[in-house]
Amino acid sequence: MEKDNIAVGLDIGTTKIVAMIGKKNEYGKLEILGIGKSKSLGVARGVVNNITQTIQSIQQAILEAENNSGYKIKDVVVGIAGQHIRSIQHTDYISRNNPEEVIGEKDIQLLIDQVNKLAMLPGEEIIHVLPQEFKIDGQSEIKEPIGMYGGRLESSFHVVVGQASSIRNVGRCIQSSGIELSGLTLEPLASADAVLSQEEKEAGVALIDIGGGTTDLAIFKDGIIRHTAVIPFGGNVITDDIKEGCSIIEKQAELLKIKFGSAWPGENKDNEIVSIPGLRGREPKEISLKNLSKIIHARVVEIVEQVFAEIKAYGHEDPRKKLIAGIVLTGGGAQLKHIKQLVEYITGMDTRIGYPNEHLAGNSSEEISSPLFATAVGLVMNSIENSTQSAVRMEIVNEQPKVVYRNVPPPVQRYEVEENYVEQVETFEETREVKTAAKVEAESTETKIRRSFFDRYVDKIKDFLDNAE
Repeated sequence: MEKDNIAVGLDIGTTKIVAMIGKKNEYGKLEILGIGKSKSLGVARGVVNNITQTIQSIQQAILEAENNSGYKIKDVVVGIAGQHIRSIQHTDYISRNNPEEVIGEKDIQLLIDQVNKLAMLPGEEIIHVLPQEFKIDGQSEIKEPIGMYGGRLESSFHVVVGQASSIRNVGRCIQSSGIELSGLTLEPLASADAVLSQEEKEAGVALIDIGGGTTDLAIFKDGIIRHTAVIPFGGNVITDDIKEGCSIIEKQAELLKIKFGSAWPGENKDNEIVSIPGLRGREPKEISLKNLSKIIHARVVEIVEQVFAEIKAYGHEDPRKKLIAGIVLTGGGAQLKHIKQLVEYITGMDTRIGYPNEHLAGNSSEEISSPLFATAVGLVMNSIENSTQSAVRMEIVNEQPKVVYRNVPPPVQRYEVEENYVEQVETFEETREVKTAAKVEAESTETKIRRSFFDRYVDKIKDFLDNAE
């Protein structure tokens, strides 16, 4: 297995679990090497509620991906979602000891670490701290403060918070499946990377990812994430409504929704009827497609109105916060017929369906280009991009093997070093007997390699899981 640019994303959803293996080709596009999916049995509304069943589903998806690709999966980047996720806006500042020195990464890291110490509600922990705009000595609207002079460095932050127990349960499932957790990414952010263009993020856009158990929202403006939310309703609620309203079993309800369902009742005529086979020799059941669409319409309207309430809470009606690019729909629920028109009707905003094919290699199958796999594609993209950008490679003198250090999130691959080199690596800070391969693009050898909070957070989960055994 090539070690430099192969990544694995694992999307643990309410309806399905997807393991996707990919790498960047010579044109910078994502080439999918293998995909495995299984029915998700132990997850409800994005939260694990049955450890054993979730482990079995993960193992099944991993095995299928390995068989399809010929690669052995050792560790994965996992998407985090669920009804426990919430986000807050926070502003914080630091006073610098020496304003005559230019602002560096250590100052920004100090500010981020300060935000990480915020007191949360009992049982909650911070998942992401995302800097937005900076202010230096009162000068606002600074996007890149590094290299500037100033005594007071201030920033507004988008802070994503979740239940620690839910995140640790995901970690336990990964570890028990025989693979390692190498990174966590908020699922709406992964989906956004897969389906949104940079122009849309600059203009202002709301990404709505309609999954099986939850509907995720991510709002971007001026290229910066401004708001995230998770609404605890999705495609499964629509299926339940059809099941109850038509008095049929869940499997039939799901098939009805996919094949004949529409979010716009006016499209169906009164005489359009579908016949459902009866159970155990009973008479077939006839269902009007107009009534089916009315059931679907009622629930979709409820979901869209809740999402629109979140968009209004962000401040969409403020001219400075206006989302010029409108709404992008993705996820399995975006495949519902006429949902685009309904969303436009309710919100009055331009809407399109988001496909992840813009970033995929030209030979990718039509199935992978579906909105259904947007999150999985985004997780693989994030993993590759982060491991490429944040790599700090160091080569030990006398042609010794390379040792690779990584920032956030940790990479999909791991490098093993023989014991007799470990001492040299550990004493790197004292001896300085190491040449940096990334001296120009990274920091000087005198600067410590700082590990971000997110890296430490993954380690904290690993420690918790190890001690729990």
